[in-house]
Amino acid sequence: MSAEPINLDSWRDLPAAQQPDWPDRSALESVVAELHGLPPLVFAGECDELKDRLAAVARGEAFVLQGGDCAETFAGATADNVRNKLKTLLQMAIVLTYAGRVPVVKIGRLAGQFAKPRSKPTETRGGVELPAYRGDMVNGFDFTPEARTPDPVRLLRAYHSSAVTLNLARAFTKGGYADLRQVHAWNQDFVAESPAGRRYEQLAREIDQALAFMHACRADPEEFHTVEFYSSHEALILDYDRALTRVDSRTGLPYDVSAHMVWIGERTRQLDGAHVEFFSRIRNPIGVKLGPTTSPEDALTLIDKLNPANEPGRLTFIARMGASKVRDALPPLVEKIRASGAQIAWICDPMHGNTFEAPSGHKTRRLDDVLDEVAGFFEVHRALGTHPGGIHIEFTGDDVTECVGGGHPIVEEDLALRYETACDPRLNRGQSLDLAFRVAELYRLS
Repeated sequence: MSAEPINLDSWRDLPAAQQPDWPDRSALESVVAELHGLPPLVFAGECDELKDRLAAVARGEAFVLQGGDCAETFAGATADNVRNKLKTLLQMAIVLTYAGRVPVVKIGRLAGQFAKPRSKPTETRGGVELPAYRGDMVNGFDFTPEARTPDPVRLLRAYHSSAVTLNLARAFTKGGYADLRQVHAWNQDFVAESPAGRRYEQLAREIDQALAFMHACRADPEEFHTVEFYSSHEALILDYDRALTRVDSRTGLPYDVSAHMVWIGERTRQLDGAHVEFFSRIRNPIGVKLGPTTSPEDALTLIDKLNPANEPGRLTFIARMGASKVRDALPPLVEKIRASGAQIAWICDPMHGNTFEAPSGHKTRRLDDVLDEVAGFFEVHRALGTHPGGIHIEFTGDDVTECVGGGHPIVEEDLALRYETACDPRLNRGQSLDLAFRVAELYRLS
């Protein structure tokens, strides 16, 4: 048991970036009190289990596949949406598992990803200025004063939508839907039907032969039919994550039970800020996004603050450099951290550094840029003798037209056809699978 109570509210005395301007503080306090009395969404033991899996990543013995929506919406918490995202994630995972010859840790960017940081606090249209949309957890997408006013009741809706999503995810991953042979059959369809998929026929054939061999040997382990699946989100709105922090009865230590893993974004990783302070108090596995301006000194200070005991699996750095910068910006960080002896898992977020605005006004990303950043990430780690520990992507299981490129090429003129994201552009199912096979090829070379 811990020797003394941990102050979970020390962050309140520090500057907190990207927090909503709640118009009614008493309403917020009422909602926070209600959240504090609700059951946990995940359990501390599950968080510790994920920490063990991430420790294997830090040792070079596993690979992370983390992905899902840029920003979830309350309307999106449906069986079809959750199933399609899981289906795509599982399809990607089987390819990466076979090619990498290591376990793939599957982490959804879901069941809590309802808030987004914004570059500006307000948005102006036609001379009208309103608060920026900060995700369904805070306010509404419609450009009206009513929708854009931050409403703390939305924190409760986020909790209940997360509970629904987690319940569906557990049902799908434990109830036979994740059966390895079924997932492989979906990939065979992709390879047969997609122009991009045909280049992966050899790899798909190898997986087919491996499964046939296992079947002939009458090998039928439980792992063929169910999968371990973990939830994660950016813990942006501190009042929400603090309200869902509980002291574990086994250990007396605090866990943020809104998700198995939470991370700090590039915009909120200030060393003297509230997010870093709050994260230093909870015992979940945690991540920090690192952009191209991150100095080695900043990274080492984050390690000192967030993982002073150098516990493997506790801290993951998620590099989001941009395709044009990753090969120059990442090596100094990896070198200094390796030299320090810090036990860190490295993951590549190839999405956030590669966003641009198309002539139509749509924010988009080129699949080629995403692939190039992943390739650069692998090249850096290969050159330094360190482990490229995973990828963190924004994707959907639907056939949206939000990123350009891919096997069925989407061009900038196509973006308006099915541009459905609530915030940033996501890879569609075909683009995600294309990425998985390409990463598998990179992994075989590393």
